[in-house]
Amino acid sequence: MTATSVTLTSLNNPLSNEEELCWLALRMMPGLGARRSSVLLERFRGIRAIFHATPAELEDAGVPGALARSIASGCSFEDAAAQQQLIRDAGAQLIPLGDARYPDLLRRVFDPPPVLFCRGRIELLSAVNIGVVGTRHPTPYGVAAAERLAGDLARAGVTIVSGMARGIDTAAHRATLAAEGATIAVLGCGVDIVYPSENRKLAAEIAAKGLIISEFPMGATAFPQNFPIRNRIISGLSSGLLVVEGAQYSGSAITARLALDQGREVFAVPGNITSKMSWGPNLLIKQGAKLIQDWNDVVTELPLEARQRLIEAGRERIMNQGLGALPATFGTSPASHVADPSQKINRAVLQQLKVDAAVHLDALVEACEEVSPSEIIAALFEMEIQGLVKQLPGRSFIKVW
Repeated sequence: MTATSVTLTSLNNPLSNEEELCWLALRMMPGLGARRSSVLLERFRGIRAIFHATPAELEDAGVPGALARSIASGCSFEDAAAQQQLIRDAGAQLIPLGDARYPDLLRRVFDPPPVLFCRGRIELLSAVNIGVVGTRHPTPYGVAAAERLAGDLARAGVTIVSGMARGIDTAAHRATLAAEGATIAVLGCGVDIVYPSENRKLAAEIAAKGLIISEFPMGATAFPQNFPIRNRIISGLSSGLLVVEGAQYSGSAITARLALDQGREVFAVPGNITSKMSWGPNLLIKQGAKLIQDWNDVVTELPLEARQRLIEAGRERIMNQGLGALPATFGTSPASHVADPSQKINRAVLQQLKVDAAVHLDALVEACEEVSPSEIIAALFEMEIQGLVKQLPGRSFIKVW
């Protein structure tokens, strides 16, 4: 299914009450999964047309006879009405596949969820997202790596997507919030349910500052079989997936396979070869996943459009907050990701930097007389994203070899 298979609802024309009920009825229909829902939406080109179709028309679309009769009868509308009230009570929103706010990356996967139940900042669905996953039983090294990478990526403008599970997920969410970044929690239960229960405070903070989403209806319990299903949303929302720690056959390994199937970049943090928690990411690296040492290793591998969006957002953030908002790199990045030679300002600034000696920002401003300070700051941030420049304490910079 492609993004053009369903007529999109404009941001200026929100769902009518009837349309929302139809989408909820589609989701609440027993036996109708995400893939079959996508096929029906593609065949009938609209949500209302599905429920106006006859059983024979539905069967022609590949729906089994008993299920076709159930859809035509509208038997799921009572459950849909109950769900609609629960959404209102929780202050949540429904984002269906036909909504323009539905994330385009997720819409293009093999089996996109027909609806997303959301609490929080809906605009994050269209942000530059990176999934961070790992074991529920991390080592201190795994927690430190997740916190450092998630926090630095968040400061670079990336939205961190994870599952709010114990362990690595929780560490990634908390580090992102501590960095005043944006984060999305994808649940394996209803968005009005907190699982695990000890994350109640974290869930409230994410709902207030980030976004909580689920394809499971309001009130749905966190059954074990739900988590592999929700993992495709974590990878489907994201431009890339970062695996920190996990056993060889863990849930994070399943998510990595889903990411590869969806055409996403997979990144992995190498670990101690004597630790079972390192088997998953180390094996992924052997199979071709990108070895990650710092946040820039992730950013430089993102699609061009995503990198450009981060650069533009970074320029605005620098103008408002100053260079202190930038993440500190803690390793060198491949210098093969070079800036566009046509960017005269970047080239002029880069010529003033040295590999073996730090140059202070004031010295750069003085040396580049024809370039304004704001343009120099923007160029420095862009080149740091590209792995050409490294910021040191005290507003000083060096060229990456």
